[in-house]
Amino acid sequence: MVHDGRGTGRSADPARRTTIADVAALSGTSKGTVSFVLNNKPGVADATRRRVLSAIEELEWQPSRLARSLSNSRADAIGLVLARTAETLRADSFFAPFLAGVEQSVAQADMSVLLRFVSTEEIELEAYQSLVRGGRVDGVIVADLRPGDPRIDLLRELGAPAVSLNRPDVPSPFPAVVNDDVAGIEAAVDHLVGLGHSRIAQVSGPHRYLHTRRRRTAFSAALSGHGVRSGATVEADFTAHAAASATRRLLEVPPEVRPTAIMFDNDIMAVAGTVVAQHLGLSVPGDLSVVGFDDVELSAFVSPPLTTVRTDPFTWGLTAARQLLAVVHGVEDVQDVVLDAPELVVRGSTSAPSRQLAVTGR
Repeated sequence: MVHDGRGTGRSADPARRTTIADVAALSGTSKGTVSFVLNNKPGVADATRRRVLSAIEELEWQPSRLARSLSNSRADAIGLVLARTAETLRADSFFAPFLAGVEQSVAQADMSVLLRFVSTEEIELEAYQSLVRGGRVDGVIVADLRPGDPRIDLLRELGAPAVSLNRPDVPSPFPAVVNDDVAGIEAAVDHLVGLGHSRIAQVSGPHRYLHTRRRRTAFSAALSGHGVRSGATVEADFTAHAAASATRRLLEVPPEVRPTAIMFDNDIMAVAGTVVAQHLGLSVPGDLSVVGFDDVELSAFVSPPLTTVRTDPFTWGLTAARQLLAVVHGVEDVQDVVLDAPELVVRGSTSAPSRQLAVTGR
């Protein structure tokens, strides 16, 4: 630092980055006092606080994220660990808009998102411990809840702030952001039964996820509520390849027992199922009505345009991150948030059942 005799100071070397030490020297205080002012902590006299703020303004100093995180013992990052294979992550259209919502919330707080993709649920638990105990994240979002999910107890023991996507089936001290899958499933079943369908099948996601089980239960209950016998459910993994195989299993049967409608747990699977049906010589929606879930952008542009349950993963991510940041920053009594119920978007892939052509096997 060089001083001009009037109490001002700038770096003699314009290439050298201004530091917290420069601010302390110019304001006649310590680096600790500057840190207290930056983090708006009590115990600093008003006159001293004004000198520090004046020095920051004069030096045009922008404290780095690292400097701020060191001063307040925070990582300035939230974590998200996903135990999914690369194939299912690549195929699942949910996570791109969800992560965009998360990023928008944390960016507004000048923080970061730390993502970890792991191959097994055992490694997933180890990843949570490493991130929290290593001080690399200030809190985590818990996605893909499972029955008896061990992550809830682990995060409680670690003392980590957390928010879950939907409510777990075990006691949890963490707030949840809830997306009501049941309402979407019920709307789709109501639509299909209203069109005259009585043989309705389902291609679901993996049974190890709570939301998949909840959708299966809602599917059966909605059919029962209409006096319709529960349809077949075939498990897939959210990918197009698995959905194609599942759809073949459902359709390569005699016409008199073949479903006239199939509901899929995401739009990618629904599009794959539509293509399989068409390759088998069936008309969509003439011989088979198809319903997806999520309403991704592609759904309106396939042939025929896809009837689907519209959700809002962007808002889900935005809200989950916002709630987690509230917990991280010590806001008391952060409550669960229930998002707006999904709505059915009716397009060209559903109609009343009509002619029943035999499967050609092509």
